[in-house]
Amino acid sequence: MSGVDVVFLGTGGSVPTRSRGLPCVALRRDGDLVLFDCGEGTQRQMMQAGLGFNRPTMVLISHLHGDHLLGLPGLLQTMSSFARDKELELFGPVGVAAYLKSLHRTLGFVSTFPVKVRELKPNASVEKNGYKVKTARAKHDITCLGYAIEESDRPGRFHPNQAKRLGVPEGPLWKELQSGREVNVEGKIVKPQQVTGPSRKSLKIVYAIDTRPCEAVRRLARDADLLMHDGGFAEDRKDKAKAYYHSTATEAASLAKQCRARRLALVHISAVTRDDSILLREARRVFKQTIVPKDFDVISLERPK
Repeated sequence: MSGVDVVFLGTGGSVPTRSRGLPCVALRRDGDLVLFDCGEGTQRQMMQAGLGFNRPTMVLISHLHGDHLLGLPGLLQTMSSFARDKELELFGPVGVAAYLKSLHRTLGFVSTFPVKVRELKPNASVEKNGYKVKTARAKHDITCLGYAIEESDRPGRFHPNQAKRLGVPEGPLWKELQSGREVNVEGKIVKPQQVTGPSRKSLKIVYAIDTRPCEAVRRLARDADLLMHDGGFAEDRKDKAKAYYHSTATEAASLAKQCRARRLALVHISAVTRDDSILLREARRVFKQTIVPKDFDVISLERPK
């Protein structure tokens, strides 16, 4: 797979509507699954989207408000019903471990698979296989984390003719060089930079929900290929957005422009917003590369060539 699929499973906020479920976005990345938040009904949305329940999965909870994590009990039980056997990683702010313990205690079930919980603070950075998970403090009325999935730069393009000129035989040694490791050829060291071009950028995807525009999220989202930002209020309800620690579509667009994001997706669409074309129109006056995704929309992000 040469990129990442972003699957919008739930694009609403606070309460579900007929057309929008509660917050959850899935990333399909090289066989793995990353879930941002886990609103009620997430497992049903995953079924509808054909995501499956037994692939390597990581769940990133933004904060401990019900519409962002009440889907976790159902998801874990459904995964167990399907005899999942792979470990699931659960990240979130302080308190998410206690929440998981309470589920096991009150529901009285033991999952068929291990759940590894890690509580994160703002400005954390977790190394994964080929990418980092980074956090920032969003501006909400309780501790809320914005997340970035930041892939590592990829090695530059491999030049077979140069490798041959340096005496490196085709085969396993080429693979080592392509992976960024130097090789020994009859006592001579050949370094990757001798046979590859400049390193190539990869993808950066940012999720910042239930937040006012703020500098911490702006820094986190700098140069993002996709910024998913809270933006479910129109300008005529700006006072409500401020009061509830949310953002208007225009405010989200301004932040996307300031941080040089390549694309903006507005999420956490308020249930009182009957016509999301208003949000799209207001945002695009500031930042043209804006979308207002609906549940089950998919964006395919290609890694730079």
